[in-house]
Amino acid sequence: MKNITIILLITVLLSGSGCGIYSFTGASISADVKTVSIKYFPNNAPMVQPTLSRKFTEALRDKFNNQTSLSMVSSNGDLNIEGEITGYSTEPVAIQGDQKAALQRLKITINVRFTNAKDEKQNFESSFTRFADYDAASRLSDVEEGLIDQINDELTQDVFNKAVVNW
Repeated sequence: MKNITIILLITVLLSGSGCGIYSFTGASISADVKTVSIKYFPNNAPMVQPTLSRKFTEALRDKFNNQTSLSMVSSNGDLNIEGEITGYSTEPVAIQGDQKAALQRLKITINVRFTNAKDEKQNFESSFTRFADYDAASRLSDVEEGLIDQINDELTQDVFNKAVVNW
């Protein structure tokens, strides 16, 4: 019994010493990557929502702070993320028989440039779009903050997955 315990302990210790860092969030980050810099995402959309840039940038920084052990630096990190908000719009969806929309859709699009100073093969530039629907009887101003938070959660997960999960 003692030998089995020792073998299991050695197996567990050796299995944790791979070539990179793996976390329960799915992030697979090389051991030589220590820092990340995430620049402010300006809102270049035709329709500008005043707090969206700040909220999205903070949400993305929070995602990396909470789900990796990387240190956040203001510039020149091992991983660099920058971009801009390129779209913010509403549109009717679920048109009913009386030509009225039952739902409205808030849609946000971002453009992201990711560079990995340690492995240039992982660099990318991509556009990401997410949306949330709300009852057409509601005013956007009444539901906007919650919808933005929901969409930001989805967009930051998309960026995180593409940057460090390698799916």
